[in-house]
Amino acid sequence: MSTSIRAHQDRRGLARRGRRLQYLTIAWNSAECLVSIGAGVLAGSIALVGFGFDSALEVTSGLAAVWRLARDEDEGARERAERRALRVIGVCFMALAVYVAVEAIRALVNREPPAASTVGVVIAALSLVVMPVLAHLKRRVAIRLGSAALGAETRQTALCALLSAILLAGLGLNGWLGWWWADPLAGLAMVPLLLREGFEALRGKTCCAP
Repeated sequence: MSTSIRAHQDRRGLARRGRRLQYLTIAWNSAECLVSIGAGVLAGSIALVGFGFDSALEVTSGLAAVWRLARDEDEGARERAERRALRVIGVCFMALAVYVAVEAIRALVNREPPAASTVGVVIAALSLVVMPVLAHLKRRVAIRLGSAALGAETRQTALCALLSAILLAGLGLNGWLGWWWADPLAGLAMVPLLLREGFEALRGKTCCAP
């Protein structure tokens, strides 16, 4: 078997693996979105609703990544898919940053205390375990394929783990110590990270950019 044929088969196998990982990510984020937003609305938690909205945007990014992977074999289609997927993922980051900032500021100005949410703590803790594993596996695929779009989407998955930690801190401080302002501040702490990732995705500057 020639080297070029073997390389083509290896790349095809990587693309299939990438799609399977994206399907897992989309399934997890879909469930995470519904549970987080429902629990956040009931508890009045800005950070938890923002976390659920982040999951919805990650589903969108995951679908863009699947679309990109489906066009990996044709070089011309691959390059066009890279640019479009990066734009979709970048816009998702920016939209989430705006939403979280507005809602967190509103909660601080109105002094709205969220109720404690056991469901929110559980879903954030599970995400803190699941997301780093998925991010690690997807990053390996993105690097081997040399895909900036997949790299950006992987960064979003990794950032989800960090958002889980921030969310846990905000909900925990509110539930255990009554620090109502910790929840919207936890939301605001997400904004700079989201904006940076959004700008880098739109500019094509990710860990796996060629």
